[in-house]
Amino acid sequence: MVKPVPVTVAYGDGIGPEIMEASLRVLEAGGAKLDMEVIEIGEKVYKRGHTSGIEPQAWDSLRRTKLFYKAPITTPQGGGYKSLNVTIRKTLGLFANVRPCASLHPFVATKHPTMDVVIVRENEEDLYAGIEHRQTDEVFQCLKLITRPGCERIVRYAFEYARTYGRKKVTCFSKDNIMKLTDGLFHKVFDEVGAEYPDLEKEHWIVDIGAARLADTPEVFDVIVMPNLYGDILSDVAAQITGSVGLAGSANIGEHVSMFEAIHGSAPMIAGQDKANPSGLLLSGVMMLNHVGQAEAATRIHNAWLRTLEDGVHTADIAKGGKTEATVGTRAFAQAVIDRLGEGPRHFKPVAYQGRAGGMPVPKASPTRKARKEMVGVDMFVQWSGGTPDDLAAILKRGDGKGLSLQMVTNRGVKVWPGYMPETFLVDHWRCRFMATAGSVTGLQVVDLMSRLVEAGLDVIKTETLCTFDGVAGYSLGQGQ
Repeated sequence: MVKPVPVTVAYGDGIGPEIMEASLRVLEAGGAKLDMEVIEIGEKVYKRGHTSGIEPQAWDSLRRTKLFYKAPITTPQGGGYKSLNVTIRKTLGLFANVRPCASLHPFVATKHPTMDVVIVRENEEDLYAGIEHRQTDEVFQCLKLITRPGCERIVRYAFEYARTYGRKKVTCFSKDNIMKLTDGLFHKVFDEVGAEYPDLEKEHWIVDIGAARLADTPEVFDVIVMPNLYGDILSDVAAQITGSVGLAGSANIGEHVSMFEAIHGSAPMIAGQDKANPSGLLLSGVMMLNHVGQAEAATRIHNAWLRTLEDGVHTADIAKGGKTEATVGTRAFAQAVIDRLGEGPRHFKPVAYQGRAGGMPVPKASPTRKARKEMVGVDMFVQWSGGTPDDLAAILKRGDGKGLSLQMVTNRGVKVWPGYMPETFLVDHWRCRFMATAGSVTGLQVVDLMSRLVEAGLDVIKTETLCTFDGVAGYSLGQGQ
């Protein structure tokens, strides 16, 4: 007898309670064995004064069950509220977001009838670190953080996923032709890890042309692994071109806890009207069952869902002439799936899950080798609007000496000194690069330089030390340098 698995359940906001109720009915009827703890998160919690959208007792539940089945939530606009989804993923270490995107042609309209792609998205790093600053009157900053352990874990997970589920190819999307250090690291790690999987095809695409190819000919891809921002955007694109974002489920996998949720939002405009399609949340539940070793129930439910679509029982969002026999609401759609439990699809290939408790093993990153680090310069960022780049450089040159000398000034990343081009658009935010005149420099020399620039009347808003690691520069050149 299958022992019930503890799971924390959140009904969410908007359409969340309706689709969660419908999904749980199907899961229970399909043989899922779940011991549920219900928590409240989202809009009501925000409005009780918790700007994170979650209360301490909810974290206690998640630590106990280590499994989270979550409906969509609403984040109030304004007021400094943080994204609860991002908070949960990062707090619990849910580093891998997995989104299968497969065509349901001809029963759900799509231009890509053979599409079957899995997006594996890094879930914790990149611009989603959420580290932002207003630095000047004109310039705001968001820091993009990419780590070697983070890259290795997600890339290795993508290759292990492909091998486990019989996939043939893993593709990496990055923008390392521009972001040579951050995206460059992601690509480098992809190549290094990929070499350990000779049984799998591997390729890399620059994200812009890769995205165009995904939208146009998705059938050429199998598993795609990406940093956080690209993965967030393109997993929605991939889901939509299969027929509807509303049909897509997702898994958020971590070493200690895993979360399963639909990828769509809370859709408050149709809340309480029995119109919402529960399929995305239901399929997330199927992924959850497979993850905890209840593969038989996952198989039964997924096949009944496919049969329901084949029989033309559709919610309004996917109903179309010629294939829809009955347009139904949330509750009726769930009942239609329940009525077909034990039946399999006739057009689609039947699903056969083979999950095991705990899911796929979570990869660990290799120990980081400590490099020989040497500081060879510093970028001083200043707010200034007193004239031309040559005028600024004349002030900056007062900081020369004591082992550091001005080498370059950029504005929005473009080199404007030496060699200013008057066509270049300028704002009040300047990167001023000072390099060691011989060998390396110390932190005290950097502090001394900053003091001299402040004494010269400059508003220093930020510093970034420039270091080499085993002799290799750990900083980028200016555009045009």
